[in-house]
Amino acid sequence: CLFLGVCGDEFSVLRSPQSVVFRDGSWPIPGERIPDVAALSMGFSVEDDLSWPGLAVGDLFHRPRATVLVTVKGVDKLALPVKGVSYPIENAVPFSLDSVANAIHTLFSEETPVVLQLAPSEERVYMVGKANSVFEDLSVTLRQLRNRLFQDNSILSSLPLNSLSRNNEVDLLFLSELQVLHDIASLLSRHKHLAKDHSPDLYSLELAGLEEVGKRYGEDSQQFKDASQILVDSLQKFADEMFNLYSGNAVVEVVAVKTFNSPLTRKTRSILQSSQSETENPYNLAYPYNYNYSVIFNIILWMMIGLALAVIVISYNLWNMDPGYDSIIYRMTNQKIRMD
Repeated sequence: CLFLGVCGDEFSVLRSPQSVVFRDGSWPIPGERIPDVAALSMGFSVEDDLSWPGLAVGDLFHRPRATVLVTVKGVDKLALPVKGVSYPIENAVPFSLDSVANAIHTLFSEETPVVLQLAPSEERVYMVGKANSVFEDLSVTLRQLRNRLFQDNSILSSLPLNSLSRNNEVDLLFLSELQVLHDIASLLSRHKHLAKDHSPDLYSLELAGLEEVGKRYGEDSQQFKDASQILVDSLQKFADEMFNLYSGNAVVEVVAVKTFNSPLTRKTRSILQSSQSETENPYNLAYPYNYNYSVIFNIILWMMIGLALAVIVISYNLWNMDPGYDSIIYRMTNQKIRMD
């Protein structure tokens, strides 16, 4: 079922190539497994198997060249058009695409792919690879975003504001996030060769302007309704532009989350890690094996068996070799030298 009215948060796929198959259905996806869905759709492996039936195998030899994930905070459902497919989110917890970015860096380090992670409301930006040169003119701070809105070629000249105001800071924050979407597609269109290389690109954007509009005016206000409609139109336009820039070989996803169940915490290494491990494992139990253990064990086992058999065969042939017949030294010399 496409975009059925379900309660709770929502994971939507706006555009995807034929090589990535998302099945129609209302299967809930765990919030902490959204990065794994992005990784599997790009052809990367994950540590834990994903038993979610929404993502099919697809074409293993043709993987998308870009993944665009936009997280919208403050609303549990967007009135997106019936072009893609959506799934309810179960246990919406904060997530990040750091694991996907690390996989791209590891496998395509020499090709310097584009990796852009941006949260305009928090002034948080992370650019790696060719993104440093492509998006060097992108506005990332609140001051830069405000100045960008009042330039001649901003979205204010073409966007119907309706009940939103240019003089309100909350409205300007919401509009500045839409400006970022427009500028990303615009800057990438000037460097189309980056969308045609063999390295995959990653775009992760977090938009919180709609949440601030709901807090300022209320979710039943006309400002919130107008902002939601403007956001839907901008997201659809942004998805179409990114999909076309990558010649139809990109996955564009939207995560609509009312509120996260817990704050985002990143794993850090503590100087007290050794003492903590002793309290967590008081019975001195062995650590759980990695899922690659059986593969590595078989590789090492059969390699050692093969080497042992090769040593035995070579040693046996050398022991039973006839120097006068088998040795190349005696065969390549004449009879007189052998007699001497």
